[in-house]
Amino acid sequence: MSLIRNLALAIVAGVLLHVSVALQPVWWAVWLVPLPLLWLAFSNAGWRARLWTGLAIVIGTSVYLPYFHLVMPLPATLLMWLGMSLLWWFVTMTTRRIVLAGPSVWAIFAYPVLWTAVDTLMAALLPDGNWGSLAYSQAGVLPLVQTTSLFGVAGLLFLLCLPASAAAVLHWHRRAAHRGAAVAVVIALLLAALGFGEWRLRQPLPGTPVQVGLASIDDAIGTRASPAYADDIRNRYDTLTTQLAASGARIVVLPEKIAVLKPEAVAAWQTHFGELAARNAVWLEVGIGIDDGQHPRNYAWLFDPSGQRVENYEKHYMAPPERAEAYASGNAWNLHRIDGINYGLAVCKDMHFAALGREYGRRDADVMLVPAWDFAYSDAWMESRTTLVRGVENGYGVVRSARESWLTVSDAHGRVLAETTSAPMPGNSLLAELPVGPRVPTLYTRIGDLFGWLCVALGVVLVVFGRVPWARRTPSRHAPKV
Repeated sequence: MSLIRNLALAIVAGVLLHVSVALQPVWWAVWLVPLPLLWLAFSNAGWRARLWTGLAIVIGTSVYLPYFHLVMPLPATLLMWLGMSLLWWFVTMTTRRIVLAGPSVWAIFAYPVLWTAVDTLMAALLPDGNWGSLAYSQAGVLPLVQTTSLFGVAGLLFLLCLPASAAAVLHWHRRAAHRGAAVAVVIALLLAALGFGEWRLRQPLPGTPVQVGLASIDDAIGTRASPAYADDIRNRYDTLTTQLAASGARIVVLPEKIAVLKPEAVAAWQTHFGELAARNAVWLEVGIGIDDGQHPRNYAWLFDPSGQRVENYEKHYMAPPERAEAYASGNAWNLHRIDGINYGLAVCKDMHFAALGREYGRRDADVMLVPAWDFAYSDAWMESRTTLVRGVENGYGVVRSARESWLTVSDAHGRVLAETTSAPMPGNSLLAELPVGPRVPTLYTRIGDLFGWLCVALGVVLVVFGRVPWARRTPSRHAPKV
């Protein structure tokens, strides 16, 4: 019976984890996954706890394998998969040690604190940041995602880990004191978050709507592309831009690296797009790569309606293929004021990093213009929604024009105002109305990742608590051997 129960729990936990960490996650599954996972860990002793928990985690994190292999070589794919699996295993088994140390209901906070600490450290230390954070799974649940305007992704992640953790711990410590108080705290936190979210969503976004245009063609122009091939794609971008301008677009955003150019071709392409902007009297942002044979660079050019290039933003954070090609990185935050509105420039992966998004908030950006290029539509939801969350955190709208992905316009509260898919030649375009007004600074813009770093500090204490012998002198009566 124990074998059947463990196998069933492992499968349930693995399936829930699989759909929770998918590139387009099932948002409600994220709230449930800690329950069977922790119960496996709590109810088994020694190696059995490690075995069954590990099995569930391997089932769940295997969802990453096809995507990782798409963006990196097989050895790196397996290493990344192992790393993600070990993180889940570490958090779950460390929570187990803490919970089994004694019958305290306040151990319900161990799992949320540990996951929030791990997520915060990943965001700060890893080249891909906290990509795929469970918090992004809630991007479509608008009342909940407003929590990020207070405490960032860390606050939302803590909140969504808490209820299932509480259910698992309180069921395990059925006779512990203060169970009612613990339940009341959990309910109060959830109601406070939902109440704040509903209140924020009811606040009007002031200002005059701005017409923005997005255009994308999936076909790539590399340094070896024939002139005829490159001209066909570039001319099609001209047509799409002209159509958007004729429909009322004030600003048009083209995707990341619509062409990767040799240095000698840059002047001609810059002149071409300057003339295109002037001919249509629009502000035009264009993503361009320049490959000098040593350290390629990834830029976003912004042209004004007179045809002058007024901004030359260089991408800060590189995707794995760019790191393999030794792309250089920028370190400037480019803002440009248009009709009294501050527009910030970023490129694709830059918006995965809350620190960069917050810095634009600190510099009073009202809208972010983001050329992007995703991976064969597979990560379209995750990349667009991660970028959307940066807008909620800092109170600005986002215009994201991507190749092999989605064209998305979202407001400062995370509402998707318009969205469509990109396409191969002849491409696709999108015209949207974005309400923009005086930005109201968020608490997160002011305090940053303070909550996340507090969880890091507390997490260190909990890890030590779970390891030292004196922490396990008064175990629960029905606790298995650690």
